[in-house]
Amino acid sequence: MDKSNHSIQINKEKCVGCVLCMKACPTKAIRIYSGKAEIDDELCVDCGECYRVCPYDAVTPLTTSYGDIKRFKFKVAVPSPVLYTQFGREVMPNQILLALKKIGFDYVFDAAWTCEIINAAIEKYLRENPTPRPIISTVCPATVRLILHLYPNLVDNIIPINLPREIAAKSIRNKISKEYNIKKDEIGIIHISPCAAKMVSITNPIGLTDSELDGAMSIKEIYSKLFRALKTVDEEDILQLSSGVGLGWAVSGGEVNGINLDNCLAVSGVRDVMNILDEVEAGKLKEVEYLECLVCPNGCVGGPLTVENRHFAKKKAENLVEMYGKKSRVTSKMINHKYEEGFFFLNEKVKARPFPPLDDNPEKAIKKYRELEKIVKELGGKECGACGAPDCRTLARDIVQNKAKISDCVFKKNNKE
Repeated sequence: MDKSNHSIQINKEKCVGCVLCMKACPTKAIRIYSGKAEIDDELCVDCGECYRVCPYDAVTPLTTSYGDIKRFKFKVAVPSPVLYTQFGREVMPNQILLALKKIGFDYVFDAAWTCEIINAAIEKYLRENPTPRPIISTVCPATVRLILHLYPNLVDNIIPINLPREIAAKSIRNKISKEYNIKKDEIGIIHISPCAAKMVSITNPIGLTDSELDGAMSIKEIYSKLFRALKTVDEEDILQLSSGVGLGWAVSGGEVNGINLDNCLAVSGVRDVMNILDEVEAGKLKEVEYLECLVCPNGCVGGPLTVENRHFAKKKAENLVEMYGKKSRVTSKMINHKYEEGFFFLNEKVKARPFPPLDDNPEKAIKKYRELEKIVKELGGKECGACGAPDCRTLARDIVQNKAKISDCVFKKNNKE
């Protein structure tokens, strides 16, 4: 598997240097150099905001293509619950699972069922571990990377429970290998994803030695194929296992609604997520048991690789929750044995990865910080982005690190002329 550090890239031929991606990036990872956007790999958290706002199709998500799956002898689909929200009111989850088999997958697993299982594991963990608080979900890869880079003091608040898609893949590979007498490395398990961030969580997982998944395919990529296949589906087989509890994970609040504890909180949208993490870091939310943070608006239904309008998709998810019930089909007895065995847990300690300081030498870093503050005042706070940096403070930081010059500020340049 390609161990790509990130799940998006800039197509320089299409980029016109419009600065929209630079302004949208929450970690200030994008600069405009020579009229083209560039991503600083050290600062990028794969949130996909640049892809969402680019009007020129210049930001490319790096996901598994439909053609890639042909290299596997046995092909498995593990779809996000979001997929069930993409085809209108009348199309049910089981039909979509059967349609996935129609388009070339040998085996399809209802990952929403694993979401219910993980809900039970999370609840057990919270009851057995009263501190720290709040415990923070790992379901959004971009949120986890935000914490590692920008909120390193909150790393111990991240729950050490593995992701539903990883647990599903781990279980499926062993099962299929035995039942079909196929070597494990001949089985390709592909997550059908609403965002590119899932791909980097597979190629460069956090808290895992290796991912159990072999790729993440965009919902956009296979939508038309599924749409056509749905017209020929014969519902003789029942593949759906989940109740509304698992199906609810498609939207913000779905994860916490499946936990039978008070004071659980869900937040969506990258700015609101960062605001709430600011409050957690300041010690203001210690009464909250569990915090679900999704950087996409409305949760995963707002993922940039979806097709359906996120508001319609959210309503479809809510309808499915009502239709299939708010009572989980998973009991604590069903998961206790595997929980005690450690089956649901990450196998590596999650470690902070703070963004690089102004200088590795503390004395030089302090000197550069003072210089930075002086430059910020000199720049005047126009925050126009014309220099190629998202704001004056970021330009000042680039200047003290010899990545930019004060003359890059158009106002300073004009004054000199």
